[in-house]
Amino acid sequence: MIGTRIGSYEIIEEIGRGGMATVYRAYQPSTDRFVAIKVIHQSVALMDQGIERFQREARLIARLEHPHLLPVFDFDASHDPPYIVMRYLEGGTLKDILDKHPLPLNEIAFMMRQITSALDYAHRQGVIHRDIKPSNIMIDQEGNAFLMDFGIARISGSDMTGLTQT
Repeated sequence: MIGTRIGSYEIIEEIGRGGMATVYRAYQPSTDRFVAIKVIHQSVALMDQGIERFQREARLIARLEHPHLLPVFDFDASHDPPYIVMRYLEGGTLKDILDKHPLPLNEIAFMMRQITSALDYAHRQGVIHRDIKPSNIMIDQEGNAFLMDFGIARISGSDMTGLTQT
């Protein structure tokens, strides 16, 4: 996919891969910005309700507006392959950072206050994340934390969930 276009986005590099999708850094010429594009795997798209679950994740994230949740800019379920466009952050995941070196307790406390604020907000909106881990927390260049990947989130009071955990 590197060097190709998805919609109006130019795919630059792969930045992450999971069981449901691959995430790419892309450039959007019309807005002169870099974005992250989550592209559903073909195997998931072919699964019973795979695209519906992906679409549900996009809608779920799009309705949540919090300073420490990555916003959704765009989504296209009719595109082959379907994709979600989100804010791109330089800096990497908390897992990437912790794999390189330990962080001081005050920095971890600062990040966890931001993540717990985002979780509290999501819970008040009826959304339960269900997959909190360092690889699902992005850290920007200023050290701010952002919760991402609501792929297996649950809507409180509902049996509707995303893909099962592995």
